[in-house]
Amino acid sequence: MRTIDLARTAIANTFRSKLRTTLTVLALFVGAFTLTITTALGAGVSSYIETQVNAFAADNVLLVQAQTDATLAAESDGPAEWDPESSTSSNAQAGGTPLAGAQAEPLTDDDLDAIAAIDGISGLDPVRTVSTDWVSHDESGQFEFAVNPQSAVTVADLEAGAQLDQGSSSFQVVLPNDYLEALDFDSADDAVGAEITIGMTDITGETHELTAEVVGVSRSSLFASGAGANNALVTELSSLRTAGIEGADENSVIAIAYLDDGLSTTEIDDVTAALDDAGFSAQTIEDQLGIVTTIIAGITGVLNAFAIVALIAAAFGIVNTLLMSVQERTREIGLMKAMGMSSGRIFTLFSLEAITIGVIGSLLGVGAAMLVGSGIGAALAAGPLAELEGLSLFAFEPLSLLGVVLLISAIAFVSGALPASRAARQRPIESLRYE
Repeated sequence: MRTIDLARTAIANTFRSKLRTTLTVLALFVGAFTLTITTALGAGVSSYIETQVNAFAADNVLLVQAQTDATLAAESDGPAEWDPESSTSSNAQAGGTPLAGAQAEPLTDDDLDAIAAIDGISGLDPVRTVSTDWVSHDESGQFEFAVNPQSAVTVADLEAGAQLDQGSSSFQVVLPNDYLEALDFDSADDAVGAEITIGMTDITGETHELTAEVVGVSRSSLFASGAGANNALVTELSSLRTAGIEGADENSVIAIAYLDDGLSTTEIDDVTAALDDAGFSAQTIEDQLGIVTTIIAGITGVLNAFAIVALIAAAFGIVNTLLMSVQERTREIGLMKAMGMSSGRIFTLFSLEAITIGVIGSLLGVGAAMLVGSGIGAALAAGPLAELEGLSLFAFEPLSLLGVVLLISAIAFVSGALPASRAARQRPIESLRYE
């Protein structure tokens, strides 16, 4: 019997007992469905986090501040309307997490010298304190406004427009998209190229107004809260804040430390430890994400364990199904051997039946997981997870899907090895006498 004929016969034999085969396929279906969903969930969340990390232009950067135990959290559905009686300086970000270091002690010149002297640090840029009060556009009201002082090392996740030109002498802003409605913009594209007015109060109490061009509109981010501003605007805001008073406090609460090229993970850890010993805390974005990624990996691992348990149960189902099939077809096996079919061919026939069951169950499970996952992902993206722009909760990657099918097919093959081996070992005369 040719190989193609063996395959056709195996497929036909698989459905001799439809109910038994269906139940076995369903067991594999559950395992394939769970494994596909959990794999896609882990890939989707990991991809989103990686995108957020990539918002930082340099991977050799540490954010350094004086050690503090204070923490701050803020939640908002958008920019709050500015109230001169109650609004505070906008280091607390409108619509996002406050700046790292917002509650830390300012870094003195001695602090900056101590940080720069740490082995492994090639450069240091203190982040100027940028304090603004409000922003407006045309006839819109005035809304609390925050500038992200880390704009120099970030790349905005743009919805429209372009990145900041740090070398330009004109004032530029990348506006968070949750300001669009408040500032009466119809869309992100409508905001690009428009001019907004920024109000701020200097240390003497005098109010200043600046006009800046919106060059881009950014989506919300886990880390880059607030509006992006180019160097020219940050410098002007910082200068206005001190009102030209000599000796006015221009200390920064956070500094950007640039690491030497080619440092290993161990060497970066040594730099961080040295900063810690000197009284400073330093973090990379990966450090900030460590707990999040660990939790995600743990949850995904637990869910994958349930999928593996389901597949193990299904494997016993395959063994049972094929053992019963071998018993029911004992005389048929004896006849095939008497007609010259080798033991190897018999083994291949029953193995192909097992693989057929595995392929059917895995394909059905993967297909159902894609349909259900896509529906759930779309519903969550439009509802509870709407603020996490760019998040695709389930990422169905072709290689992962193929891996699930191949894994389950391999499990089915291994499970079918015992029944197939038993069938191959049967003797023709004894099999023909079997009642």
